Amino acid sequence: MSKKRGENSTNRMVKVENPWALGFEEVLSELDVDQSTGLSTRESRLRLRLYGQNVLKEAEKKTALAILVDQFKSLIMALLLAAGLISFAFGEWLEGGAIVAVIVINAAIGFFTELRAVRSMEALRQLGKVAAKVRRDAEVSQIPAQRLVPGDIVVIEGGDIVSADIRLIEASKLQADESALTGESMPVSKALTPVEEGALLAERKSMLYKGTALTRGSGEGVVVATGMNTELGRISSLVEEAHEEATPLERRLDRMARRLIWVTLAIVVLVAGAGIMRQKDVLLMIETSIALAVAAIPEGLPIVATIALARGMWRMVRKNALINRLSSVETLGATNVIFTDKTGTLTENRMTVVSIVVEGGEVEVKGDGLEREGRFETDGREVRPGDNALLDRALEIGVLCNNATLPEGQRREDRSVGDPLEVALLVAGAKAGLARPELSERYPEEREEAFDSETKMMATFNAHSGTFRVAVKGAPEAVLGACTHVAAPEGRRELSDDARTEWMERSINMASEGLRLLAFAEKEVADAGGKPYEGLTFVALAALLDPPREDVKGAIAACHHAGIRVVMMTGDQAATARNVATAVGLADDGAEVINGADLKSPEDLSDDEKRRYTEATIFARVSPEQKLQLITLQQAAGQVVAMTGDGVNDAPALKKADIGIAMGLRGTQVAREAADMVLKDDAFSTIVAAIEEGRVIFTNIRKFVVYLLSCNISEIMTVFIASIVNAPLPILPLQILYLNLITDIFPALALGVGEGDPQIMDAPPRDPAEPLLTRAHWKQVGGFGILITVAVLGALAIALEGLGMGDTQAVTVSFLTMAFAQLWHVFNMREHGSSVFNNDVTRNAWVWGALALCTGLLFAAVYVAPLARVLKLESPGLSGWGLVALMSLIPFVAGQVWKSLRKRPAQICAATT
Repeated sequence: MSKKRGENSTNRMVKVENPWALGFEEVLSELDVDQSTGLSTRESRLRLRLYGQNVLKEAEKKTALAILVDQFKSLIMALLLAAGLISFAFGEWLEGGAIVAVIVINAAIGFFTELRAVRSMEALRQLGKVAAKVRRDAEVSQIPAQRLVPGDIVVIEGGDIVSADIRLIEASKLQADESALTGESMPVSKALTPVEEGALLAERKSMLYKGTALTRGSGEGVVVATGMNTELGRISSLVEEAHEEATPLERRLDRMARRLIWVTLAIVVLVAGAGIMRQKDVLLMIETSIALAVAAIPEGLPIVATIALARGMWRMVRKNALINRLSSVETLGATNVIFTDKTGTLTENRMTVVSIVVEGGEVEVKGDGLEREGRFETDGREVRPGDNALLDRALEIGVLCNNATLPEGQRREDRSVGDPLEVALLVAGAKAGLARPELSERYPEEREEAFDSETKMMATFNAHSGTFRVAVKGAPEAVLGACTHVAAPEGRRELSDDARTEWMERSINMASEGLRLLAFAEKEVADAGGKPYEGLTFVALAALLDPPREDVKGAIAACHHAGIRVVMMTGDQAATARNVATAVGLADDGAEVINGADLKSPEDLSDDEKRRYTEATIFARVSPEQKLQLITLQQAAGQVVAMTGDGVNDAPALKKADIGIAMGLRGTQVAREAADMVLKDDAFSTIVAAIEEGRVIFTNIRKFVVYLLSCNISEIMTVFIASIVNAPLPILPLQILYLNLITDIFPALALGVGEGDPQIMDAPPRDPAEPLLTRAHWKQVGGFGILITVAVLGALAIALEGLGMGDTQAVTVSFLTMAFAQLWHVFNMREHGSSVFNNDVTRNAWVWGALALCTGLLFAAVYVAPLARVLKLESPGLSGWGLVALMSLIPFVAGQVWKSLRKRPAQICAATT
């Protein structure tokens, strides 16, 4: 005797290919299960061992130790560690301790700001932790969703989270919110009819997918895939494969560090060799070489860069942008392409009825979004409820033929329940004083004919005075095709073919303007069991709009002004995408829309096609893989890409992009964890503000790098020249380290936290391939270094020869000249052509605080006896201080004259300081 279906294990995994294209009977047969009984308990256990649990692969956790180790992976940190070890090896405990202190401070800041690691895979797994109702052994029971197996018969209803990929076998009024997977802004109606094998995920009406949610209806289905074999599992694999890219700042700092390695080695050899050849003390020259090697490495750079980025991060928090990864702050400044989705980022994500067209004219529906207060107008004149009978009938149909709810006392869509389109109809009715509970009490619903994707209509039968009022809404072409009459102000009249054509043309014209159209019709019948879609009377067209966000048009214009391309990638239809893009100023009416179905894989693209894809502005109906491919194409073309997203389907692209930007209000946890930045207000304008902050940060970093290196170069040249000419060393090893702790930290840090140039968004983005310091910047570093060197050596010579000072006092003069020349040098970091007295440096209160602190530390070095003995300094006397003041101002005066004479560059963010 043969076993029942559902009890015969094959001991091999069965994968149903393209279940959406098969009849559900064939799928049941492939999985060897009977709908009425489901799997047996024994068979389900066997399949659980065979297929594994219905969970997504867990991502490996990034430990706190791993985060800490990451702080030491830059080349500059490696150089500092090497310098510290060398100092300890030669017994220079003070120098070594100073270097270690810098390393520890920098690592601590980076560790605590980046402690929140990316948890995208963990967030994905949370979607599977729900219960599921299954039929096993002919009985329905509830089990943990992770124990579902292919072949399980699942019972589903509105409000459920779909726990596996399911082929429907029964469906009643079933709709699913698949926006997290497809990007579709509207719930999708489900049906049992198979679709083509090549149908996009958004068009597979016979399927439900893991991680989506049911918004209404009920049904049954058979599980066809679980765990990593589901569509959600496939996307989670893409998240794993989408490796994060090193940020532009990280790459630039590493390139500069590689150059500094060779510079450092050359300095050590040259200075030590020159000093020894001049018969100077060998130990002194080795100590000096080590000190200069440390000086060549801007040990303040990592800590100042980290603090500058951290301060930028907190500024962004105040502007509603949360940063997950510290180095992402600067990357924003280099962004030249933004990929954005449509719904909720460019639009309000709130369907709103904007007009109702009845025989005799169009009535505009006024009001702020989905608030219940509003008014109705025709040609600028208010239409009050009751004044226009056709308008009243249309609004009643929209409220009666509806399954959404609008709770009493609530004003916003996020407190409503149901299809956003139906919510919008309830809001329109509420503006006329029509509340669904009261209207349903007057016209009790006896029967509902659920929306069907084939008929494209929905109907309700509502009892009224012994008869039934049939309210119908649906696609204009479907409703008009079922109508025989039209409601007019003077009464009901026959709907002629010409009139039907006119109404259709009107709906098409309105749809071309980016509106979504619904048609309303009604009739009166004696029996609630009759056919709903025959002999209807056409009442009205309703036009709905998901309006653009108020701030978007200006924000996009600011992007274009700043040389940033904005590209829309959406799961919605091409016509909708084009109209929204036109409305927000993203593209003009004739802009090309590239459909996801027409996109080729990167390896099949010609050069012309690659150029077309990278230059296109609008992409519609795109899949997660296609988003990844488009980002990769842009990055291969040398662009720095930011990508916005909110759904599970966006997670791989968010991780792949240079800057992943997730929505904080409506985004999934998966998207937020995969992103580098989260928008607290979901506003596109916040992205623009963050980009501006990123540009300011990079400009500030460039300023303090120029400042640090020019100061360090002056120290190197000063000692090197003194060694060659056999003069006393102008600054001693410990003095060099003390000086670096002052000038490499405080003034540089003050530059790093400046507010920036107010005109920074008037320039295009800098070239992504541009190094941190260009040839022009290196010339400035050398030029300023020479000026400071000349001032210090001149002060030393005058002190020795002109004022007859001893070596210690003369070295004190040269040390102080070097120190104060470097402090005044901070004012040379202003923009070219800016005012001498009113510029971004003089307006920076941190600069003045840093100068006051450093001046105090320099006086302490001379007049605090224990410190003066360690540093081998003594009071220079009045004449010595006069010489210090005079010589230290030479680089400042020369720099200010040069900055004033040189014109302001057109590309602000490419200029230095």
